[in-house]
Amino acid sequence: MNYAEAKEKYAAIGVDTDRAIELLKGVSVSLHCWQGDDVRGFDTDPSKPLTGGIQTTGNYPGRARNPQELMQDLDFALSLLPGKKKMNLHACYAIFEDGKWEDRDKLRPEHFKKWVEFCKARGMGCDFNPTFFSHPKCDPLTLSSPCEETRNFWIEHGKACIRISQYLAEELGEECVMNIWTGDGFKDIPGDRLGPRARYRDSIDRILEEPYDFGKVKPCVESKVFGIGVEAYTAGSAEFSLLYAAKNADRCIPLMDNGHYHPTEVVSDKISALLAFFPEIALHVTRPIRWDSDHVVLFDDETREIASEIVRCGGLEGRVKIALDYFDASINRIAAWVVGYRNLQKALLFALLSPDAALKKAQDEGDFTRLMVLREEAKTLPFGEVWNEYCAACDVPGDGQWLEQVREYEEKELKKRG
Repeated sequence: MNYAEAKEKYAAIGVDTDRAIELLKGVSVSLHCWQGDDVRGFDTDPSKPLTGGIQTTGNYPGRARNPQELMQDLDFALSLLPGKKKMNLHACYAIFEDGKWEDRDKLRPEHFKKWVEFCKARGMGCDFNPTFFSHPKCDPLTLSSPCEETRNFWIEHGKACIRISQYLAEELGEECVMNIWTGDGFKDIPGDRLGPRARYRDSIDRILEEPYDFGKVKPCVESKVFGIGVEAYTAGSAEFSLLYAAKNADRCIPLMDNGHYHPTEVVSDKISALLAFFPEIALHVTRPIRWDSDHVVLFDDETREIASEIVRCGGLEGRVKIALDYFDASINRIAAWVVGYRNLQKALLFALLSPDAALKKAQDEGDFTRLMVLREEAKTLPFGEVWNEYCAACDVPGDGQWLEQVREYEEKELKKRG
């Protein structure tokens, strides 16, 4: 079957495949830099372990060791990705020229000048994340610490990141989503749950006092159910983060990571609930296996359902800010970027090819038999032909055509790194 035949089959259920392809070409998805170097960054000793609930597993050869290698790997990955790309940085990826290192509370926009140049040359915007982990001043708490010196250090880091986010937005001409997440919590049952949350709330308040243009910078608060070393309690729980965003909707938005909830919860069901009250929300799309394990995103049921809800709720018109967030050190890191990004794009295209008008009509009329039949029969339509047409329209390889390029790059570049 070719694309023309696939197009006819979709047209028979009221779906315009050409329109779906054109819509998806304009949807921005933020690609996380930290997959390329196992969340190490450039501002601390890379031989030290990750802390704050962050953990990578695996020792596949070829990890990027410096900014030049990371940007080179990103460039190659970007050449294999369809659609509109955006960069996503953590503060620990600051680039210090001439050895002029600064601690995280003293970070400045110029430490991200090289990233601005990288994004400008490729026509990309950039999102940003303060890095509240893997640092000597995690005691192990950060924004919720009872130690004023520790807490003030991290508040100043957050304010510095607001200034950097404003710089990124102004330089690149696209809004910058700045995500506040910490792994603050306790390994075992705490004696005081309210105190850390009160300090956490006050800390975020103080960070957001730093001046910024809310039309250009979108601070987010991201929740966490638990993490390594904080299994019993996290200060920034789902309820805390959502209520903070609701009470401060004029200066921040909520962010949901689909790995940060209990195993029986699904973010796909929460998207419409939040959009009923928030003009904008943000997502980190990952793949948890039993816990927030940050596996590479697959074209699986929940990823497809997340994409379907984004499309059905009108999220592609800027209401939903979409980013990837995973890190796998057990496989080729570039392949991990490419597989995850392409799978999210596949899920969005699959959603755009759904006969949503007919599904809604059947639901509103109470014809749930037709609703189920339509949804199930749409699954066997020739989606692959439309996907390959989309890849061709974006001038990137289709399925079955890119892995050998990654293998060649691995032989030429990655294996030299040891």
